[in-house]
Amino acid sequence: MTEPVIVYEVADQIATLTLNNPSRRHALSSEVLAALKDRLERIEADSTIKVVVLKSYGPVFSSGHDLREMVGSDEESYTCIFAECTEVMEAIRLLPQPVIAQVQGLATAAGCQLAATCDLAVASEDAGFCTPGVQIGLFCSTPAVALSRAVSPKRAMEMLLTGIPISAKTALEWGLVNRVVPSDQLEGTVTQLAKHIARASSYTLAIGKQAFYRQLQLDRPQAYEMAQRTMVENLLAYDAQEGITAFLEKREPQWQD
Repeated sequence: MTEPVIVYEVADQIATLTLNNPSRRHALSSEVLAALKDRLERIEADSTIKVVVLKSYGPVFSSGHDLREMVGSDEESYTCIFAECTEVMEAIRLLPQPVIAQVQGLATAAGCQLAATCDLAVASEDAGFCTPGVQIGLFCSTPAVALSRAVSPKRAMEMLLTGIPISAKTALEWGLVNRVVPSDQLEGTVTQLAKHIARASSYTLAIGKQAFYRQLQLDRPQAYEMAQRTMVENLLAYDAQEGITAFLEKREPQWQD
C-alpha cells in the first residue's frame, strides 16, 4: 500500500500536517502541493480545528520544488507548478487558523518559502534555511516573496544572491523563526505553543489573523482605519463580550465554538 504524501492527524483541536516523502527530501512536487491544498481547504471548513502544525519526518524539512518536474517541459507546465505552489502558500496565509512550522534539518528554496509563509516557526538547533536557486541558474523569485516579508530586504537578498544556508540561530536573529530549541525539545515546544493558542476563541483567532495580514499591505492611516473597524466588529461578537465578562468575573470564558 502506498504511503500518503501528507499524513493528517487531529488532537486537542490541533491539526498536524506532516510531509511524508523522506526519500525525496520532502520535495514539494505537484502531488504534494495538490495534497496540501486539498487538506488546507478541508481544515478551513472545519470549525473544530483551532491551530495547524506543519512538519515533516526525518532529517530534512523540505528540499523545495521537485527538480525532476523542472527539466524538459514547456511553459504551460512550469506555469502550473508555480501557480500550484502560490495557491498553497496563499491558502496558509488566508487560513482562519494559525499555522506553525515545525522545522528540523534543512528548509531549502520553496521549503524555506513554506516555513516563512507560516504564521509562526519553531526550529531545532540543527535546522538550516537557504534559497540556493541562483547556484543552479534558477533564481528563487517565488520563495523571495515570503522570505522578504519575514526578514529585512538586505537579509533576504543575501540569502537569494549567495544561496548560502543560514543556521537556526541566524534565522532567529534575522526574524525568520520565532524560537530555536534543542532537537529533542522541538515536538514538545511546538505542541505546547499550539495548545496555548488553541485556548483562545476560534472567531478571535480568525479575525485577528486576517486583520494582521491586511494591515501590513496598507499605509499607517489606512491600517489604523481598518484595524479600528475590525476591533469594533470583534467587540460586537459574542466571544469578545464573553471573554471580557469572564475576565471581570474572574472565571474561565466559555467560547461559542
